[in-house]
Amino acid sequence: QVQLVESGGGLVQAGGSLRLSCAASESIFSINRMGWYRQAPGKQREWVASITSDGTISYEDSVKGQFTISRDAAKNTVYLQMNNLKPEDTAVYYCQARKTRSFIITYWGQGTQVTVSS
Repeated sequence: QVQLVESGGGLVQAGGSLRLSCAASESIFSINRMGWYRQAPGKQREWVASITSDGTISYEDSVKGQFTISRDAAKNTVYLQMNNLKPEDTAVYYCQARKTRSFIITYWGQGTQVTVSS
């Protein structure tokens, strides 16, 4: 079982930056894919960015050039650097781990709140 703990959320003014962290309970190389999702009140949870165990990175189109996903394997941690934040980025941000070991299993962190003021 994989435990995920997000941190780094908070209050920030529009145009500011935050870096979110997701610490996993095991090596991220044993996790096929890790990603960030976000959910605003009244909206569906949406995928933001992901990184696979081989280093392949993907972004949702709207955050390309604004957000950067990275990893520190020695710390079992994945980061989401968020720059030029906008009020519409306000959401609870969740870390997800996906493992494929004869079948796919997904794990979720508890979420961290990001609030961007105008």
